This record gives sequence, structure tokens and C-alpha cells, in this order.
Amino acid sequence: MKDEICRQRFASLKRMKQVLLVFVLPSIFILHPLFCAPPGPPPNFEVTRDVAYAGTTNPRQTLDLFLPLAKAGKPRPLVIFIHGGGWESGDKADLSIGLLYPLIKDGAFAGASVNYRLTNEAKWPEQIYDCKAAIRWLRAHAAEMNIDPRKIGVIGISAGGHLVSLLGTSGGVRDLEGGLGKHPATGSQVQCVVNICGPSNFLTITQHPSIIQFNAADSCTGKLFGRPLPEAGDLARAASPVTYVTPDDPPVLTVHGTKDNLVPFEQAAELRDTLKKAGVPNALITAKNGGHVFVHPDVIDRERLFLEKWLLDRDNPAAMEDKTVEIAPAK
Repeated sequence: MKDEICRQRFASLKRMKQVLLVFVLPSIFILHPLFCAPPGPPPNFEVTRDVAYAGTTNPRQTLDLFLPLAKAGKPRPLVIFIHGGGWESGDKADLSIGLLYPLIKDGAFAGASVNYRLTNEAKWPEQIYDCKAAIRWLRAHAAEMNIDPRKIGVIGISAGGHLVSLLGTSGGVRDLEGGLGKHPATGSQVQCVVNICGPSNFLTITQHPSIIQFNAADSCTGKLFGRPLPEAGDLARAASPVTYVTPDDPPVLTVHGTKDNLVPFEQAAELRDTLKKAGVPNALITAKNGGHVFVHPDVIDRERLFLEKWLLDRDNPAAMEDKTVEIAPAK
């Protein structure tokens, strides 16, 4: 691994306040060369870009497919990536897609990366409607791609972490399905979730320090809900992954930094405790001194073990152990 630390600075305090980059190249990817330049997909994959999943021509309702070139004797599991960006920016092909490639590069999994409508054109709950429509499309077309429709995992970063957590906890919740696409009868449930630094409860997120002014009308959450967070009430509750936790939810791996100054670490702890109380298998990787967001080789290894356990039936005790990794200060 290169020793070089990749940095991206916010242009100004105003830009930070508006959170234009807060959830998408978020607060500086460090400790991994994947984020020094736009990463390319593994060479042993066939890539199909801009597949429409909702029956529209909107580029925000498209996904990219990464299918291994090698033939498989049985359908492969699918790992779906959902980008961050504060629900107001980001793209399925931005730098954070580099989080997916190491997990699928050996060809054991197929991959996909999903766009969803941003807050400049759609308010909540359209974002989760889009994500569920994408999963329904992928599951409905699984046979032609040699994908196992019973083995779908999701990984998301920041705002994408929120969306994948909600995909996990809201399986079967009709109010969050939406009516998009040509496969309304196809299930949108997922079999496991990797949540990286995502919000889990909008009703408690302001109880801990953040440089995001969540209560402001022009904040990322204000734009998401179309009103200041204190006025969002039931809408904010309905958008919170913890609201829907039940014992039959899929396993969840949460990754979060203790010095995340955007989405407080306490959001990860609350999700862990809520899942644990319900008896849902889950694990928390705590990044000591980690900000929002970080990448660490041990974390990538643990994410891979987690996906192997729940999608490939490869049992490894370490896959579900809580773990603390130390993030060295940026120089």
C-alpha cells in the first residue's frame, strides 16, 4: 500500500456549511491509493453503463453493471453500491466506487452501482423509491446475468450508508416501495448490508456535535425533507432506518469513525444497539480517530469476510466480531 495520503480540502467554510461535498468524496479519503485518481473497474469484468431501471430516460435512474467474464457453474451473488453526496450530489461513477471494486475483483460476486434522484429534483422518499426500483430490476433480470436473486448485498457510504441501512430494515414496508419500474411485484429485500458512516436516526442526529447545521432549511436534510429538520417530524422518523428494525432484518455491518464531524459516531452506536436489542446479527467496526470518511485495509478485509459469510456461505468467526481499527492522523 502506498504511504501517500490522498486529500481533498473544502473550498471554504461556506461550502462546508452548505455540505456540497460532505457526503460524496466525504471529508477526505485517506490511507488508500484507490482515491488518488478515478478508479477503473477490474479488468476481468464486463461493464455495462447507464442501464435504465425505472422505465424512464432520467440519467439519475440508471445503474452500472459489473459482470465477471469468467463463466460460473452457478449464479453469483450480487453486491450493489450506493453512493453518498448528502442526497444532493454524487454519482454512481464517482471516486467512491473504489470501495466496491476490491470486494468484487476476484469474480466471486457480480457488482452494480446505482444512481438515484437528488434533492434538486426530488424530495424524500423518492430516493429510497429509486433504490428499491433498482433492486427490483436487478432481481427481475437476475437469470439473464447469471445472478442469484436470493443473494443480494448492498454497501453504501454516508448518505448511501443511510439508504442501504434503510433497504435492510424496511424490507416489506409498503409505504417505502414506491411504484417505479416494470416489476412492482418483485421483492426489494436485500440479504446483507454494509453501512459506512450513514445516518440512522434523524430524530437524534442533532444531539451530538456536527459541522452540518441539520436544523437549517438549506442544510442537506432541509433539502431532503423540504423543510427544516425540527419541522419534519413524522417524515424524518419514517426516513430513519432504526424506525423499522425487526428481528427478521438482514445482517448489518456498520463502519464509522469516532471523530466523524459530519455524521456523529453515536448514530452508528444507536443502530448497533437497536439491531442488537431486536436480535439482528450485526457488527460494528469502530475507526478510532477516523473522520468522515476513511478507508483502511483491515476494514476492506472485514467487509469482504462479512459478504462472504452471508452471500457465499463461507463461515468465519471474525466476520461478525466487533473490531476497532486505529486511523493514523493525516500528515
